[in-house]
Amino acid sequence: MQKFRVILPLLLLLLVIPGVNALSVVSTTTVLWDPVQYIGGEKVQAIYIADPTICPHMQADIIPNRIQMEKDFIRDADLFIAHNGSVDQSYVMPYVTDFMAANKYGKVDWVTLKNPSMTWNTPSGAKNLSREVAGWLVAADPANQSYYEARLTDYLVQIDSADLTPAERSLIGGQDVVVMVWQQDAAQNWLGLNVVTIYGPDFYMGGKYTPVKIVDDIGNNTDNYRNVRYVVENMQSGELAKGMEEALHDKGIPAKRVIFTNFPKSIPGVDSLPDVIRYNKALVTPEQATPGMTNAAPTPTEIPLPGILVLTGILGGSFLVLLCRRQ
Repeated sequence: MQKFRVILPLLLLLLVIPGVNALSVVSTTTVLWDPVQYIGGEKVQAIYIADPTICPHMQADIIPNRIQMEKDFIRDADLFIAHNGSVDQSYVMPYVTDFMAANKYGKVDWVTLKNPSMTWNTPSGAKNLSREVAGWLVAADPANQSYYEARLTDYLVQIDSADLTPAERSLIGGQDVVVMVWQQDAAQNWLGLNVVTIYGPDFYMGGKYTPVKIVDDIGNNTDNYRNVRYVVENMQSGELAKGMEEALHDKGIPAKRVIFTNFPKSIPGVDSLPDVIRYNKALVTPEQATPGMTNAAPTPTEIPLPGILVLTGILGGSFLVLLCRRQ
């Protein structure tokens, strides 16, 4: 009995030690959290601050509450990571920094992307971001370098597996689209879609490509839009595309409005960067599947935006759209 009393605490300690020794990481968004958590595996525990379904600039009340909910983890975290783009700088990082300072928990030394504007919604972009994230983990915990590098290799394979197959590239490529400017690179350079025109908020290119301007152009130059299959929206930027979809329908053009996402965990079942890539390509995959296809178009082809985004679209918060062009 005495031996049991000695052995039991030791066993419990062994069960607890991995969690105690794990590198604790605070991420501003799920975009960084996902590769950190996967590449870190059992060596890392990570949390994210911003709600992935809503652009951080719309979370003035949400983010402080999320910080309070995770205050014990944040207080003792080993590593704080961020994009360091406009949204992070204004709406996420200051809240965390101020929380730590106000409670005298210490100064936050943020580790940030070399290029705050880098994209991750294409396979090449996701792999570049993941390699940088792996470098952060190795720098913070060099004793586990080989573990992190092996996990990175596995993660890159998952990203590659989400990329277009030859059959998908043939089926998707060449379709005419109208696309939100923040998704132009993914639509044109990765998916091979034919971008008839882009659209964006009022301040983009001096207002030359606002939804209203595109609706006018659809009316004046309808033939240019005859073969448009999709109007591609950016989920985290709010609703801008409904009027364009309706204008195309009024001209007898059966285009579908589809909503790309940039954030893991913004949609049920889209939990990782490979999932984001897989989900977005499926939205513009024609319904008829062919041999070699790995993903048919999801049903429904549109995921409703959160109610708060709808409200923002109604209010016409164009200035705020810029802040979420990539975050």
